[in-house]
Amino acid sequence: MTINNLGMIGNAFKGSYYTGSPSCQFPAKSGVEHLFQGGLWVGGKNSNGEISVTTGAFESSAGYSAGSPNFEMTAPVGATLGERSSLFNSPLYNPNAISHQDFYADFTDRNLVVPGTSKPVTQTATGTTIPHKPLGLDVHFESYNWNFVFANFFVILNYEITNNSTQDIDSVYFATWADGVIRNVNRTAPGGTAFFNKGGNGYVDSLYLGYEFDAAGDVGFTESFFALKYLGASDVDGTNKDPRFSPNFKVHYNTWEFGSVGLYAAPQSDLERYVKMTDGLNYRSDWNTIQTQISQPSNRSTLITAGPFKKIRSGEKVTVSFAVICAKKVDDGLPNTANTVAQKANLLKNTSWAQTAYNGEDVNANGILDEGEDVDENGKITRFVLPSPPNIPPTKVIARDNAIDIYWTKFAEESVDPISRKKDFEGYKIYKSKLGYDVQSTIDVASNLELVATYDKPGDKIGYDNGFEPITLAKPVTFGEDTTTKYYYKYTLNNIQNGWQYVVAVTAFDQGDEVNNLDILESAPLANVYHVFAGKPANGNIKSTDPFVYPNPYYAGASWEGPSTRAEDKKLMFANLPKRARVRIFSLAGDLIDSFEHNQSYKGEDAGWYSTYSSVSNTVFSGGEHAWDLLSANSQIIARGLYLYSVEDLDNNKVFQGKFAVIK
Repeated sequence: MTINNLGMIGNAFKGSYYTGSPSCQFPAKSGVEHLFQGGLWVGGKNSNGEISVTTGAFESSAGYSAGSPNFEMTAPVGATLGERSSLFNSPLYNPNAISHQDFYADFTDRNLVVPGTSKPVTQTATGTTIPHKPLGLDVHFESYNWNFVFANFFVILNYEITNNSTQDIDSVYFATWADGVIRNVNRTAPGGTAFFNKGGNGYVDSLYLGYEFDAAGDVGFTESFFALKYLGASDVDGTNKDPRFSPNFKVHYNTWEFGSVGLYAAPQSDLERYVKMTDGLNYRSDWNTIQTQISQPSNRSTLITAGPFKKIRSGEKVTVSFAVICAKKVDDGLPNTANTVAQKANLLKNTSWAQTAYNGEDVNANGILDEGEDVDENGKITRFVLPSPPNIPPTKVIARDNAIDIYWTKFAEESVDPISRKKDFEGYKIYKSKLGYDVQSTIDVASNLELVATYDKPGDKIGYDNGFEPITLAKPVTFGEDTTTKYYYKYTLNNIQNGWQYVVAVTAFDQGDEVNNLDILESAPLANVYHVFAGKPANGNIKSTDPFVYPNPYYAGASWEGPSTRAEDKKLMFANLPKRARVRIFSLAGDLIDSFEHNQSYKGEDAGWYSTYSSVSNTVFSGGEHAWDLLSANSQIIARGLYLYSVEDLDNNKVFQGKFAVIK
């Protein structure tokens, strides 16, 4: 999910700050998007009783741009989005990190002009544009994201909001707003009314959970939910027993339809926005009818609001937390618009984990520290704490001819669970993807990983009790210049198809915790995946062992290429290449079509296929293979026919010549 330094979520599908990243994609690399854009809202009254609502994001067909109406949060010139991680092996490791991936930023609603420009900060009011009316807020924003198997489907948005105006703010409400849209962009390109008007919506009152699903768009290729949830709020000392929490504190749900009028009309002024925040549809007498109506296809926004806070005095702060949650739909045989409890089973489970993360030490969610809850003994509630599986096993993967070797260390065996404070490591699991998982219309790595082996401690009646002897090396090994990282275990996958992509992963799991009613927890496979391409090793002598090309002949639309229609997403493999080589491709007339240089550390970085269907940052090749995209040096599509090629060994100047055919 895209997050920016104004606390916004989503990127409006190529909005003004689009970076090529997904807006809110789940599962990763699936092409299933869930969000156009969203952000923080704060509404309240000044000492004169005047209502003002600051909107960090609002409906706009183009998404955010500096100075656009209703994007009322700004940041200083040069302000950035910081990132840190609690993972020890991350280059972004920081002991102050809360989660495996924190983002953090500071912004404000106090500016009347966008810093560094002459553009005024504005809002809309009944069809006109008027100057922004600041509440006087400074916001420190942090988002938290974990890679645990049981927690890799939500992101927590935590806002510490300080009233830095000279006035107290009364009857304060905090909200998160989002324009959700669940569509498979591999099938339907973003844009136009027909893309956005297929969403069904709903709300679970007991969980403060507003959600959206694809009711009539790419159904069958978008089987998931997008949801916003209110998690909680606290004053600066970490409790939620502050007298500023009004006795009529509630969570309000609202939704409106693009271009609609009446009950589902979008708010057009601060007063109308405040009404949406303070008068939820979930408190209307006709709520049951409304729930049926909003489950039908339309283009809707979602607003989850918490309040009122009786008063936030000048200089005081409040922290409020929301979560963005995604979940796979459970197929119960009924259409999506039925919107059944059974269909939402995973969403409800995922929501529970998001709330568990927020509650942290406050296990019973009563806002105070009860006996035994102060695990870190700091005298206050520590939030954003999850039970933890063992650490991810540091892994080394080597691709060979029709085989993959997986090595890993003992690092996970020293893991200490943050809840039980025990070393509760139990064992390892090895995963491999299904052949051809990556060339489907929806790419879902997680659901295509198959468990191929499990090894766990013997004699404790947990798991298989099969021990680690079958995978333990006679002596630990090291690789390359790194002589400090010792690998004690090895597992080999045989009968692997050369040239095809396999995703492999090693995870560690613990013993579970009956006292705390926790199931066995496992580190996330997706946090330790390697995209591996078995093949020939680097060729030591091209005069005795010939380089070759496969598939040869190449048929247009080879089965490993997937549904992409991009010309760059083709690949032809050159194999048995030397450690360092120059490859040239010629027409039969002798014209040079293209050339490239190969070295044994090649990772697929020069072929578009790998950026579309793989992950160049963690690909593993065998050392003697290199992909060519079947485009000329000028990026022209080559014609069918016979082609010649040469391979020059750059270490000894030996040259091999061969040919291949392209059939269309």
